[in-house]
Amino acid sequence: MAVAESLQSRARANPRRVTAVLSLVGYVLVIAAFSPFSPFPEISDDLVILLGDAIAVVNSLALVSILVGVRYIRRGEVRKHRAAMLTAFSLILLFLVMYLLKVGGGFEKSILAEGVVYYAYLAMLAVHILLSALAVPVVLHAVVLGLTHTPSELRETSHARVGRIAVAAWSLSLFLGIVTYLMLNHIYMWEQREALLLLAAGPSVRVLLDRDES
Repeated sequence: MAVAESLQSRARANPRRVTAVLSLVGYVLVIAAFSPFSPFPEISDDLVILLGDAIAVVNSLALVSILVGVRYIRRGEVRKHRAAMLTAFSLILLFLVMYLLKVGGGFEKSILAEGVVYYAYLAMLAVHILLSALAVPVVLHAVVLGLTHTPSELRETSHARVGRIAVAAWSLSLFLGIVTYLMLNHIYMWEQREALLLLAAGPSVRVLLDRDES
């Protein structure tokens, strides 16, 4: 209990520093998952597909939780708003675990679409990824403030302003992620491809990896 109170006190005193540290940890984990030397265990193709479906379900529930949380705060129901947003944040943490396992230990998919549909898919995917990356510190800052301050204290912080930005970026990112998932897995389907960072690393790295596997 004393340790938890000490951590909360430090986070309360330095919310930006805590946000920066947590954001950095998240970025490092994602970059590591995409690297040729991923520390995550190799998983089967069936598990990759299953995780992709599970991630879509989790993201859908997270989006619903966010929208419900927004509705609650507009009605002045602070405790329900807090519960909904913490539910959404917990779901995003679950998504992160599954995503790192899927990307770090499995294969990547390429959509079987052409022309306008293909470029529209890439555009939505790019916006989804960009917003996901940019939303990390904003979402974390709003959560850190919410967990370390009382409702009355939050009025004196940037929680409301940061929260609005977080909700907008987070919601759009989740929505586009769900749309691209449906296009990739249920409308146009996909084929397997190598990881982007592995391709970018060049043939020398791939030869090295092939030797390690043999």
